[in-house]
Amino acid sequence: MKYTVLLLGSGGREHALAWSLKKSAQLKKLFIAPGNPGTAEVGENVHLDISDFNKVWNFIQENEIDLTIVGPEQPLVDGIANFLEAKHHPVFGPKLQAAMLEGSKEFAKEFMRRHNIPTAAYEVFEQDDFDKAADYIRSQNKYPVVLKADGLAGGKGVFIPETEDEAMGVLEELKTSSSLKEAASKLVIEEFMVGEEASVFAICDGDSYKIIGNAQDHKRIGEGDTGLNTGGMGAYSPAPVVTDEVLQRVESEIIEPTVSGMKAEGNPYIGILYCGLMITENGPKVVEYNCRFGDPECQVILPRLESDLLEIIVACTQVQLNTVDIHFEDEVKCCVVLASGGYPESYEKGKEISGLDTVEDAIVFHAGTRAENDKILTNGGRVLNIVGSGKSLESAIKNTYKEVAKIDFEKAYYRSDIGAKGLRH
Repeated sequence: MKYTVLLLGSGGREHALAWSLKKSAQLKKLFIAPGNPGTAEVGENVHLDISDFNKVWNFIQENEIDLTIVGPEQPLVDGIANFLEAKHHPVFGPKLQAAMLEGSKEFAKEFMRRHNIPTAAYEVFEQDDFDKAADYIRSQNKYPVVLKADGLAGGKGVFIPETEDEAMGVLEELKTSSSLKEAASKLVIEEFMVGEEASVFAICDGDSYKIIGNAQDHKRIGEGDTGLNTGGMGAYSPAPVVTDEVLQRVESEIIEPTVSGMKAEGNPYIGILYCGLMITENGPKVVEYNCRFGDPECQVILPRLESDLLEIIVACTQVQLNTVDIHFEDEVKCCVVLASGGYPESYEKGKEISGLDTVEDAIVFHAGTRAENDKILTNGGRVLNIVGSGKSLESAIKNTYKEVAKIDFEKAYYRSDIGAKGLRH
């Protein structure tokens, strides 16, 4: 059977998903809503408000969509999988109850506590009790400390203050910031875990799972992992820190109990399970769950995938994941994010991008761009993802930066040390 597919989302992750789906022998037609200038090259973009589920459903009916794939977290946490499943429409992405692993840090921590999944020690405070939170931080007197807004905050709800003054400043910001106040209706305070971060992805059909790659993201804006947290400034896959032994432990101590725990609690997990990890001296521990592919990790994992992504996703929606195999090519992929100067704080949009047509040995995934009068302009904080390949991590990094240098726009910014941590291995 050939499938007409609707992919929801508009970022670099969705461009990577669309690019990968386009290669499938089972694809009949691909719509992306709302998409971006990059997805327009591999499918048909649709002007659709994906937060309006009824409009999404009308489009599905009018265009005889066989399968909907949800890219970003917000619609999942808002319950789009529940809505479409109630209409007996196949959808790839966890239902609201399972998506709460990302939608609520408190929910995720309590779930891990119930199922003995290794993670950092924590306490939860209501926004009205931030004075108690301040007292708790002072009483612990251990820095750095990790402060997390409970809800979705677009990758900007995690703070790691190094001093008491910094911690008190974060509490004040969470109380008063218009963009963070809602996400921080509750606050999770965690112990700071020492180690190296990596992420492992599993694809799940509610009953079983398969590992679908690992990567290392670079969250901070500055070189050497300094400065503010971002949605991610680059990634590479596979990550050397995820050794075979580490991966075995991640699978047995984290992924298996997560998938079986969700099923046992009546919330079978269907979709991509992102396990953000800290590889500590005591083994891997969960930093966070996401209910979808990471961004930009997706952009380095899918280009390595030799298997048919659409075939795997269809098998998941039919609870038949065990019938398909997942194979990766041996090459290493490296992704460098080109961002607007000023990101993750204030930045300007509408800058003309030059050099895209000169890139030869890398994939360019569009993240925050728009097309206007035959020009491609910046339209977000993270603008482009440049993904290069190599037989080794070293050559993948070198090949990627060679292509990055060909692209330019006013105040373009990128980190020059993506992958450097991996070379230390």
